[in-house]
Amino acid sequence: MLALLHTSPVHVPAFEALRDADHPGLRLRHFVDEDLLRRAREDGPDAVADDVAAVLDRAAAEGAGALLCTCSTLGAVAERAASAGAAGAVRTGGYGRPPVVLRVDRPMAAAAVAAGPRVVVVAALESTLAPTTALLAEEAVRAGRRVTVRPLFVPGAWALFEAGDTEGYVREIATAAGSVPAADADAVVLAQASMAAAVDLVTASVPVLAGPRPGLAAAARATALAAPHTPHTPHTRRAGHGGTAR
Repeated sequence: MLALLHTSPVHVPAFEALRDADHPGLRLRHFVDEDLLRRAREDGPDAVADDVAAVLDRAAAEGAGALLCTCSTLGAVAERAASAGAAGAVRTGGYGRPPVVLRVDRPMAAAAVAAGPRVVVVAALESTLAPTTALLAEEAVRAGRRVTVRPLFVPGAWALFEAGDTEGYVREIATAAGSVPAADADAVVLAQASMAAAVDLVTASVPVLAGPRPGLAAAARATALAAPHTPHTPHTRRAGHGGTAR
């Protein structure tokens, strides 16, 4: 089972759809807590570290093999919670070990670094810019490359998202991403999972990258690797879709 930590309920159907398209049969367990993002924006991501660790503990208790954090603002906090789990601070759960923790934007960041040294980060929340920039720097070091990151903040876009105008929000993001000239960037990164639909609306020649699809793929692989190997039986029950916790 794969657990997912969201800070908006809109991500539940989005990741269910991705699972159905790319990883049928993968059981998902959604944990949704909108207050985590609000508090992280007000007091900094570290202010919710204990809460994120508590979600990891609950995921372990329910037998998750991996946990995918879909909030870019909290990605680094979730990874640090995993380090604490490796040190014995998180229960081991059904697989005899703490769940593997992945942040949804790490595979996207690796792809951006591979695309070239000039990366533009599109964000609707200023709290996302620093974590995403730090992540790109980490992936550049890992790949032995140099990158220059330019932030592109889209003012007013998040207000549309919060008002429930998802279409308007996605259009604003697509317009911003499409405004980046090919001469100025090798890749455009959409820093938040909520922006993924904008990829299909951008016609610019610069590659525009979103986190959910590659992030879920990485988490699905981690879940498969974490699962215990058991002998095949002809009466194995088919896994369900899981549920949503708030």
